[in-house]
Amino acid sequence: MIAVVRLDLGCAVHCSDAPFGELADVLIDPGSRRVSHLVVQPEGRPHLARLVTIEEVDLAGAAPGLRLAMTSAALTKHQAVHESAYLRMAEEPKPEPGWAVGIEESQALPSDLGMDGLGGVGPVDIDPHVMVVYDRVPEGLLEIRRASDVVSVDGHRVGHVDAFMIDDDGRLTHVVLVHGHLWGRRDVPVPFDAVREVRNDEIELSLTKDEVQALPQVRAR
Repeated sequence: MIAVVRLDLGCAVHCSDAPFGELADVLIDPGSRRVSHLVVQPEGRPHLARLVTIEEVDLAGAAPGLRLAMTSAALTKHQAVHESAYLRMAEEPKPEPGWAVGIEESQALPSDLGMDGLGGVGPVDIDPHVMVVYDRVPEGLLEIRRASDVVSVDGHRVGHVDAFMIDDDGRLTHVVLVHGHLWGRRDVPVPFDAVREVRNDEIELSLTKDEVQALPQVRAR
């Protein structure tokens, strides 16, 4: 029998000695279709996010939440995830060798509105740079978060990622997507064999929109 564990994005994460925070993101090796790392962070403090390998997670630990096989002090010494860079528009971050850019977001910088000699607003000095906040992940891995879109093979957004189901070796068995709104929200476990491609912040299925809607559904948590 192969044990299957559900990784709920946003679930509580506990170290061996104290609570730490929550599961923020999952890193997937597209070649082996295996979860290789987790991004965990104190709630509401993404700048303190840390990277842990799936081997450092006690998958047999008591629910709810995830248990890490380390103390909170040991976890704070793990690799930090979030980085930022001041770049020209359309310029890409360049992490050091062995690392890649995961999920990234650009933040426009405020313009300099000068005052002219008559007390009015002068010409706008537009800064051609943006602040890019990104996750630094091991090269070759792809990053998925709870807000990541799930799209059908015929081009429809069919929901967003809520969880993954893995076996005791980290191999993906299902992606659980949420679709619908408010009281009509439903969890749809999709066999990972029906995943056509994983990209940073997006999963594409080999199913059509109608085929996804025909899958068994349960009320979302």
